[in-house]
Amino acid sequence: MKAAVITGRALLALLSAAVLAVTGYTWATLQRVEQSVNTTDVLTVMSDVPNAPPANDGAVDILLVGSDSRTDAQGRPLPDRVLRQLRTEATDTVNTDTIIILRVPRDGSKAHAISIPRDTYVPIPDHREEKINSAYGVTKFFTMQRLQQEGVHDLAEREKRGDQAGRRVLVRVVQELTGVRVDHYAEVNLYGFYLLTQVIGGVDVCLNHATSDPDSGADFPAGPQTISGGDALAFVRQRKNIPNGDLGRITRQQVFLSAAVSRLLSAGTLTDPAKLSGLLDAVSKSVVVDDGLDLATLAKQAQGLAGGNVEFATIPVTGVGARNDRGQSIITVDPAQVKAFVAQVLGEKTPTPTTAATTAATSPAPPGTTERFGGGKVVSLDGGPRAVAQQGPPCVD
Repeated sequence: MKAAVITGRALLALLSAAVLAVTGYTWATLQRVEQSVNTTDVLTVMSDVPNAPPANDGAVDILLVGSDSRTDAQGRPLPDRVLRQLRTEATDTVNTDTIIILRVPRDGSKAHAISIPRDTYVPIPDHREEKINSAYGVTKFFTMQRLQQEGVHDLAEREKRGDQAGRRVLVRVVQELTGVRVDHYAEVNLYGFYLLTQVIGGVDVCLNHATSDPDSGADFPAGPQTISGGDALAFVRQRKNIPNGDLGRITRQQVFLSAAVSRLLSAGTLTDPAKLSGLLDAVSKSVVVDDGLDLATLAKQAQGLAGGNVEFATIPVTGVGARNDRGQSIITVDPAQVKAFVAQVLGEKTPTPTTAATTAATSPAPPGTTERFGGGKVVSLDGGPRAVAQQGPPCVD
């Protein structure tokens, strides 16, 4: 089974910068975070994308991507010992198993994030319909193949241009599905999440029942527990023996993110020199952002993020476990319904006197959306470290 990655890994990297800015840490420390991040010009070349949604002011829309790449952010292959720790097989494919649209209002008000299930079946430009998590990898593969046929023999150059093409197509697919213009791009790989959970000393979770899954390596007792590293990956990767498969896993990811944010804010990570060095190491090995993303400016706009003030939702789906013509299990969606739901949850980019967050949380889901598939749920993650310490993490299946 292809490895899935945590919904909030890229968000945690951005949160680190937000916390630095809004809690008075030094500018030099923030610069160290910025210097550790790898950049890509993926959005610079997106101006010619046909039918792109308009770019409005009032908020920043960030595409957060978690990839299962078996290389670090510089393209260096991960050693076998690391792959064993990640509990995943070595493969040349790249899947983006975590895809989120995060809207950060410029006025510091509540942020909203919408998850897109990895098995969502969508058209891929210049290709056929595929699961959305393969848009990046499929495009990269065929781009590298074409470049080799054209006489580009340098593997590193083919990798670089393949990644660029894959990211560009993924951005386009997400824009076409959601109707949201992507302002910024942030990508984190599997290894970064593994390192980050170790730096913050693990994450507190709770399960309603004991569960196991040999494919992901999950083997957990019921009740509250603290997990990190390979166990944390297994927790958010598990698809078998939990309700609704991929959608059930997204619920786990969202709850895990809430606990991870609280731990990050309360563990002294950013004031402890050793922990900060570990964080910067994880960022340098795992994070890629577009070259127009100014973390310092974003941090000033993200005060709500630093307080855990984020609401999560998942796009509505019409079917789980359907089969395509190749026998693959897929998730089907109604594109018009997805666009309507995303517009309802995210609200207008330009803030208005009526709070978009309140409307999103109380309005009914679009016609045809069912609670069973999670399309109508909005999960609030605005309980800070104190609330988590008092109440403990919410228990999930």
